[in-house]
Amino acid sequence: MKILVDTHTHTIASDHAYSTVLENAAAAARAGLEALAVTDHTPPLTDAPRMSHFRNLRVLDRVIDGVTILRGAELNICDARGGLGVADSDLSDMDLCIASIHTVVYGSPDPAENLRAYQGAMEDARVKIIGHPEDGRAPVDFFALARAARDAGVLIEVNNSSLRPISYRQNTRENMTALLRACEACGAHICLGTDAHFAPAVGRFDESLSLLEELHFPEELVANTSLEKFLDFIRRRS
Repeated sequence: MKILVDTHTHTIASDHAYSTVLENAAAAARAGLEALAVTDHTPPLTDAPRMSHFRNLRVLDRVIDGVTILRGAELNICDARGGLGVADSDLSDMDLCIASIHTVVYGSPDPAENLRAYQGAMEDARVKIIGHPEDGRAPVDFFALARAARDAGVLIEVNNSSLRPISYRQNTRENMTALLRACEACGAHICLGTDAHFAPAVGRFDESLSLLEELHFPEELVANTSLEKFLDFIRRRS
């Protein structure tokens, strides 16, 4: 299986990342990607850029080094209702948004509360992807989450950064295994994102692909094996 769209990357606009858009695009070209999503963090995460960063993403060339650039943002799920803390007008030019629980902003030890938060976030049509839901610090019923994503037409992310040995997230491989089995069982689609915070990680899906191969996960449920397939999926929620 070949992944041709990296759906989750960060630039130096997020204070804890270390590469520019141009550096990430060059890395994407070297990796043979068709497209790269630029998805920096939004407030209220403290090291996120100001919202003017996202309003101005229209200045980015649509193609850099032969790679299509998708304008995006990683939103914070801010409360148990799934509030995202960002006005619609600030994201009007986005191609996609990821909604993620970051425990420094919100996260409950109660799986039912986290499920309600994810469901609330998925009610927002801007949200195309649920980011790194395998983090054990914010537990959730994976079968219920997979069914909710399927019904909403939202992608579940397989986050390569979470599966790397250096990850600070908890129980990620075990949890991602359970989540992938739930997605397969109910027919929920997934996408692979690197969550790259440094250009050499862009387009590197080794850990994610290894897990998918181990589980014999069906390729037809993977949305970003081509740019055309990915865009067709996310545009259904427009």
